[in-house]
Amino acid sequence: MPVTIRPAKDSDAPALGRMGAALARQHHGFDPPRFLLPDDVESGYRWWLGKEARRPQEAVVLVAELDGDVVGYCYGRLEGVDWNMLLDRHGALHDIWVEARARGTGTGRLLAEAMVERLTELGAPRVVLHTAAKNEAARRLFERLGWRPTMVEMTREAPRGAPPPRGDDEAPGGGPQGPP
Repeated sequence: MPVTIRPAKDSDAPALGRMGAALARQHHGFDPPRFLLPDDVESGYRWWLGKEARRPQEAVVLVAELDGDVVGYCYGRLEGVDWNMLLDRHGALHDIWVEARARGTGTGRLLAEAMVERLTELGAPRVVLHTAAKNEAARRLFERLGWRPTMVEMTREAPRGAPPPRGDDEAPGGGPQGPP
């Protein structure tokens, strides 16, 4: 039976919560200090994705069905200009998850392509995503589908009780040149 991609509905909430929690746990496993893992992550994802699914002009929540079971989801949003990221108006693919039993069936590709199509219909001139550095399978999928690396996030934990160290090129009171 082929994979079917469709918009999420209220009855998908338990599956969305379970899969969102699995995605959060995977990321937390990659780098616990960087990736938040709330105590009740499953109910949080159920609430968040359910809320977002009811905002079809701003957010997109899709599910993948295989043999009548929900085996994946994808979540994205239409985003405005972001001066911090130097991004013009864009679509953001925030989450994609495929259950282990459905991997290798093309489900991830179908979800990602359906998300791009829907965000484009909403007016996004491009779709941007972030993926965990250690998630090599996801990075390979996204590159095969035409995404290109444009930024690298780097994280550093602050030492407890101490200000962050200063670089050798930074003068007291300002940037590389010091105060004006």
